[in-house]
Amino acid sequence: MAGPGGAAAAGPRRTYARHRLHGVENAVTTVLTRAGLIPHSWVLTTIGRRTGRERRNPVTVVDVGGRRWLVAPYGPVPWVLNTRAAGEVRLTRRAATQRFRVREVGADEAGPVLKAYARTARATRPYFGASLDDPPDVFAREAHLHPVFELLPATA
Repeated sequence: MAGPGGAAAAGPRRTYARHRLHGVENAVTTVLTRAGLIPHSWVLTTIGRRTGRERRNPVTVVDVGGRRWLVAPYGPVPWVLNTRAAGEVRLTRRAATQRFRVREVGADEAGPVLKAYARTARATRPYFGASLDDPPDVFAREAHLHPVFELLPATA
């Protein structure tokens, strides 16, 4: 956890583990997100790297520096592995679906994004070692635990 002045041994306070109602919770959240009822949230569609089937997950997208970012607060979960393999994703909210190429970024670029994400996605704060009062460089120290992708316009 972060200490005075942001000196921290960066690392999550809590480790993500799927619980037995994960599928139900994910399905309900996906419906609410698709309907546009959860702020900053979108339904992410990736292509399974092994199955080739579409996979959907609710995600929070943040805007930082005039750019849009996708953050994996729980680490390299399946949608992250699928995104890395495909290099592109689709985001749906209400009736609008947009395609994006993705670019995974390093720690220096991820720091400010992770800080903005922690401010926006309150439910994920326990998974960050840095606190909201810490500067972006403290968040950057734990970037290896929370993959960050820049969303770029898809090419035709």
